[in-house]
Parts: sequence; C-alpha cells; structure tokens
Amino acid sequence: MLNFTDESIVFQEVPDEVSLAFTISGCPVGCKGCHSSYSWNANQGTPLTTGYFQQRLQSYQGLISCVLFLGGEWHHDALVELLHIAQSAGLNTCLYTGLDQVSAKLKNRLTYLKTGRWLAELGGLDSPNTNQKFIDLRSGHCLNHRFIR
Repeated sequence: MLNFTDESIVFQEVPDEVSLAFTISGCPVGCKGCHSSYSWNANQGTPLTTGYFQQRLQSYQGLISCVLFLGGEWHHDALVELLHIAQSAGLNTCLYTGLDQVSAKLKNRLTYLKTGRWLAELGGLDSPNTNQKFIDLRSGHCLNHRFIR
C-alpha cells in the first residue's frame, strides 16, 4: 500500500512549476540527516488511492502544472499508475529519489527526476558540490544550476 505523510503545494522543488507534492512513507534509503525521517515508517500516513489522487488533481485543475512524489519508487507499479493518471490530466511529473537510478518504466512516466542520496557534506541541489542531479528527462539536461543562488 502506498501511503503519504504530507501533501502540499510547492514552488521551489521543480523549476518553473507549481507542484502538488506527496511525501511517500516507507523510504528504504534512510539518508542520515534526512528532513523527512519521520516518514520512514511504511505503516505511517494515509493511503494514496487512485480515487483520492484523481480527486486532488481535479481540485487543483488549472492551478498546478506538476505532480511531485518525494519517494515512492519502492511501490513501483502503484507509482507508475499514479504518474499515468497525472500525465493523462495534462500535468508534468517529478520524482525525488535517493537512488542513483530508477527503472525505464518509471522514467517513461516522468518529466523530471532528482536522483542521489542526501550527503550532508556535499549538500543538496543548492550546492555546487552536491552528488544529487535534477534532470529534465525531455531534454536530458541537468538543471542543478537552477537551484544555486
């Protein structure tokens, strides 16, 4: 079961997009210093059903341009289904993962992909030294420069 601990509208996580973001519970990566470590328990949160997801997309129709999943790749098939629903609604899609790679099936449903574990000594996307990468999968371009002030 795919559960989420947080749902919010965000403006900075995906450049030039207003995103409906879901923090998915049960992350198996467990990066030291994670800002969402409270969500690691897979039994925590609310089920993210297709019905609830479609209702939320309808509620924000015309107000959002992207759906962002903060994790969830460990629920591969359920995430692919939700990404398909978002794309069918005309929305861009993004996944933030601590992994370095995801399946081709997931990539085919994504507009953007942020990869890489959080390593405090290297910083996040706003650091020129980060190990993380934010890729626009339509062009293959790395957009890390968009996060550095």
